[in-house]
Amino acid sequence: MPLITRRLSFLLIACAITLTSTSVAQETVDVAAYKGAIKLACVGDSITQGVGAEKGKSWPDQIQAMLGEKWQVRNFGVSGSTLLNSGDKPYQKEGAFKKALEFAPDVVVIILGTNDTKPQNWAHKDQFTADYQDLIGKFTALTSKPKMFICYPPYIAGKGNFGITEENTVAEFPFIDAAAKATKSGIIDVHASLVGKDALIPDRVHPNNEGMTAIATAVFQGLTGKAPGAK
Repeated sequence: MPLITRRLSFLLIACAITLTSTSVAQETVDVAAYKGAIKLACVGDSITQGVGAEKGKSWPDQIQAMLGEKWQVRNFGVSGSTLLNSGDKPYQKEGAFKKALEFAPDVVVIILGTNDTKPQNWAHKDQFTADYQDLIGKFTALTSKPKMFICYPPYIAGKGNFGITEENTVAEFPFIDAAAKATKSGIIDVHASLVGKDALIPDRVHPNNEGMTAIATAVFQGLTGKAPGAK
C-alpha cells in the first residue's frame, strides 16, 4: 500500500474513533423555561441503581448535588435489566418503569444496554433500535412531554464480567444513534467518561464512587452544556 494511502487510512480511522468517543452536540435543557422544579428520571440497570458505589454515591445521587435545588432527581435503576424487550429481564416489565412514568418527568436520561451484551440477550440485538424507540415513545407520550437523552453505555474494563463485554457495548452505538435520530433524542457519551479508567471499575462492570462521579459529570454536561460548578 502506498505511503499516502496508508496515512489517509490512518486519518480516517482516527476521525472515526474521535467521533465515537466524544460527546454528541445537542440541544441542552433550558432551565429558565421551567417555573417549578425540573423533574429528572434516571432510567437504567444496576449501574444507575448504584451497585458498586457506596450508599448515596450513585450517579443519580451525585448529579442531584451537581444540578442543585432547581432539579428533582429520581433513581429508577433496576439491577440486571435489559433494554431489549426479548432480553432476560426487560426494563419495561419492571415496577420501576411504571413508577418512572407516574413520576411524569420533565427530563429522562436512559443508560441501558450493558446487560444486553450478554450472549443470551445479544442474540436479539437486531431488535435493539426498535425496542429503544418503543421505550422512548412510552415517555414522550406522557402529558409532561419530557426531553429525552439516551446514553452510550459505560465502558467495560478488560474482558468484562457476568457475560458482559466491551466489544458488544461499542457495537450498540450505531443502534443508539439510529434510535436517537428517529426520536429526536439527545445522546450523552457516558462510555467515553470511563474509557481507560479501569481502576474505577473494580469488578470490570460496576464503577466505584469515583467512577459514578465520572458518569454524573458526563450526564451533567449533556444536560446543561457546562462543567459542574461552571456559571
